[in-house]
Amino acid sequence: MPNLVVVGTQWGDEGKGKIVDLLTEQARMVVRFQGGNNAGHTLVVGGEKFIFHLIPSGILHPGKVCCIGNGVVLDPEVLLGEMERLVARGVAVGPENLRISERTQVIMPYHRRLDQARERARGDGKIGTTGRGIGPCYEDKIGRRGIRMADLLDEAGFRAKLAEILPEKNFLLEKFLGDQPFTLEEILEPYLEMGRRLRPLVTNVSVLLEEAVRRGENILFEGAQGTHLDIDHGTYPFVTSSNPVAGSACVGAGIGPQHLHRVLGIVKAYTTRVGGGPFPTECRDAIGDHLVECGVEFGSTTGRRRRCGWLDMVVVREAVRLNGLTGLAITKLDVLTTLDPVRLCVAYEVDGRRRETMPATLEELSRCTPIFEDLPGWREDIRGVRRFEDLPAATRSYLRRVEELAGVPLQIVSVGPARDETIMLQNPFA
Repeated sequence: MPNLVVVGTQWGDEGKGKIVDLLTEQARMVVRFQGGNNAGHTLVVGGEKFIFHLIPSGILHPGKVCCIGNGVVLDPEVLLGEMERLVARGVAVGPENLRISERTQVIMPYHRRLDQARERARGDGKIGTTGRGIGPCYEDKIGRRGIRMADLLDEAGFRAKLAEILPEKNFLLEKFLGDQPFTLEEILEPYLEMGRRLRPLVTNVSVLLEEAVRRGENILFEGAQGTHLDIDHGTYPFVTSSNPVAGSACVGAGIGPQHLHRVLGIVKAYTTRVGGGPFPTECRDAIGDHLVECGVEFGSTTGRRRRCGWLDMVVVREAVRLNGLTGLAITKLDVLTTLDPVRLCVAYEVDGRRRETMPATLEELSRCTPIFEDLPGWREDIRGVRRFEDLPAATRSYLRRVEELAGVPLQIVSVGPARDETIMLQNPFA
């Protein structure tokens, strides 16, 4: 049976959570392969709103196994809080449906404090980090001084590692950033206790995936953020600290590339981003306000208002190439209702030349002016539509033009936030 990777094609917040939730019905396992609790998925199921930061949204489906892969950086306090809130709402969470890789890096209190102190020190040059400690944790991972889930289960080993790294962190906090240091004891026991609570969930996720492959079960891999926040391929340095692209699923979950068969790219029907960084199609006018208000464009993690603009097909085409997309899912199409015309950025103009790919430098990207193509809008309410042919003619034309410009078949169209407000054109697992 085929396995599927779901990725964002823009700057995150594309609506991946709803699509993953929808497709989980066809999968046995759902695996989160990168990022941390700087990401958030918002779902509306049965009129109830659920927000996820670490746990794969497939947890709402009975009989599924959700995994947090080794590519994730995990804040155990956040995870336990998320588990408790789900249980309080009647959602079962335990070893039978949630597993954590023993190799997953742990976000420590000093990671959060360093993250926030560094952002304050940047002043007007802020990157827009969520301050959750994601970047500093990945730094320690690459610097080979990180603490992993397996370490929390070994009291003597954890104490020794913490004693080794804490003086350096305290020096940075106190002497360089002017912030408060930590004592070893204020970290040690709380984290050992959280380790004890999470111990039943900790395992070798890579082995679980291999067993599922041998049984012929479908696996769904979900990334956080979006392609253009990728540390290598995004709008650097206004990016996240990991690789949200599809290829990262192999490293972040512990599975060979021969087992990744399909890649679905999630495309919001317009473009948004949070925090700083370039945004060629941003609308700082009434159109932008409409997209914010009708799309409820506020971050599920930070609550910050998202910057909004027209759909940028240069951005989407980059994602097609970088991820090897085999299909597209369009989300929040209903938000465009009443706008006329509906605009698509098909290329950029920079220094009098047409450009159809993303520049590598912020300096050049800042000089890019979007080249727009205007399409007729529609006023009909589309949230009740369940067949593509029943959409207004102008809506169908818009979707087909997006498909043509992307060069990838359109498989799913979301016409509202609820699970059933969806048009399935083609099964991404097929």
